[in-house]
Amino acid sequence: MSTQATVTKPTHASTPADSSALGRRPSASSGSGERHQNEGHGRRLMRAFEALDAFPALSESRSRLLAVISKDNVATADIVAAVESDVALLIAVMRLANEGCGPSERIETVVGAVERLTPQAVESIASRVRTFDFFERSSGWDTTPERFRLHALATQHTADRLAAEVGYEHRDRLTVTSLLHDVGKLVLMHAYPGYIAQVKKEGQTPEKRIHQERRELGVDHALVGGVLARRWGLPPAIATVIERHHNPDANGEAAFVRLADMLAHYAHGAPVTPGEMLTCARALGLGPEELRRVMYELPSSRAQRQRTVDPCPLSGREVGVLQRLSEGKVYKQIAHELTLSTSTVRTHLHNIYGKLGAVDRAQAVLIATERGWL
Repeated sequence: MSTQATVTKPTHASTPADSSALGRRPSASSGSGERHQNEGHGRRLMRAFEALDAFPALSESRSRLLAVISKDNVATADIVAAVESDVALLIAVMRLANEGCGPSERIETVVGAVERLTPQAVESIASRVRTFDFFERSSGWDTTPERFRLHALATQHTADRLAAEVGYEHRDRLTVTSLLHDVGKLVLMHAYPGYIAQVKKEGQTPEKRIHQERRELGVDHALVGGVLARRWGLPPAIATVIERHHNPDANGEAAFVRLADMLAHYAHGAPVTPGEMLTCARALGLGPEELRRVMYELPSSRAQRQRTVDPCPLSGREVGVLQRLSEGKVYKQIAHELTLSTSTVRTHLHNIYGKLGAVDRAQAVLIATERGWL
């Protein structure tokens, strides 16, 4: 992507008060030159919104999703994890799941989207999505998809870690909002080829960058991202978080995303403002000690949380038997603890293998653990 072009400023550089200000026509009292510039600004953004329909997934992400869906007895949790590994896949699945839905029917999570669409529909989406490969750059987006994905995933993992710290319950929705939090930047990159050179200057904190956007463009990527999310038919709860994630007074889920974004910048050696981080952390009920703990853990790779998405096909007694088997106990020990005969324990294990499609105890334990049943 070229960084030589100069960003064309709209006539008014003030931040719009709400999303309806994007592309809004000036009043009749405005001069013709001013009207022309503002309408040109709106057209740029509208063309960029349309261009995002073709934003590509990484070819590796699509391949992995298709491989997961092709497995026998595939778990919904595995499909969800594969979709959430790539922003373009997530966008495609969430858009289709919410297509034509009324306000009360809209889906806020990838879990809900996959359950509504079925694995077969997700496979069809993945087969049609455009792809990008680092070594074969033919998408017209240069390295943007890969760089965007890396920051989105870093923010999502950090947001989930923060959510675990305070016991936040809407973690599946937080996954969507944190992965999509910067989607407005893609719009601005497409609308203004000089956006990166003009706005994302070296040594600037996230707060300074967003003020630079407002000064240069009259809008910021958070506001633009919220508008785009609504155009896609995503629920207001998602659009509002994207829209507010840079607000100094952000609270709730927007505060999770704001702090996670700052921590992701910190983890990659980019400048951040310590005072802003502490203020945002306090809005979430986190003090300096908890924030230091999260910051210390950032460089290490943490295993993703296990989700219980698919209903467990095992009875309570069968789960008890398998749990003890996973602890290394033999049939006699299990029978004694559960007040059963060893032959009954063997019968339970035979039924467990059949229900899970496992060939032995090790595979049964592995399947049940991966799917969150143990």
